[in-house]
Amino acid sequence: MPALSITPAKRATLRAQAHALKPVVMIGADGLTEAVLAEIEIHLSVHELIKIRVLGDDRDARAATYQQICEQLNAAPVQHIGKLLLIWRAKPAPQAYQATLVRPTHQGQAAKPAKGRGSRLVTIVKPNPNPSRRPQTKSVLVRGNERVTAGGSIKKAKTRQASTKRQYQSDK
Repeated sequence: MPALSITPAKRATLRAQAHALKPVVMIGADGLTEAVLAEIEIHLSVHELIKIRVLGDDRDARAATYQQICEQLNAAPVQHIGKLLLIWRAKPAPQAYQATLVRPTHQGQAAKPAKGRGSRLVTIVKPNPNPSRRPQTKSVLVRGNERVTAGGSIKKAKTRQASTKRQYQSDK
């Protein structure tokens, strides 16, 4: 894969962000191995911007290693100063996670998706009227048709009322 290219303005902002970073991967005497590439891949997927320290003394070998890392991992070279390499790759977009709850089935019945939420244990924390004392905590079991208000009380859901206005128009 070819290395990513970034604009000079983006490169400048990445260099500014990298000042506080410490090297997370060190490439030793064995050079660029599969284990080192796997470690760089892990850190790039988590942090986007990483520093790598190369312990070799040969500048040309460090530059070749830098290019090889960027090409193999589809990353953008940001900066190469001495034995420090700065590499950036954008995080992949998070995949949409869609959970479907399925009710347990009885014999001879098909599985149905669950409606709403099941029972859950909620901890309600209310401030104490006396500010020098700890807040009051209470664990409550909230069922599927209930909700917790901002004040910490439990309210049951009401059935939605049908509108009495313009019922004659809904038949069309």
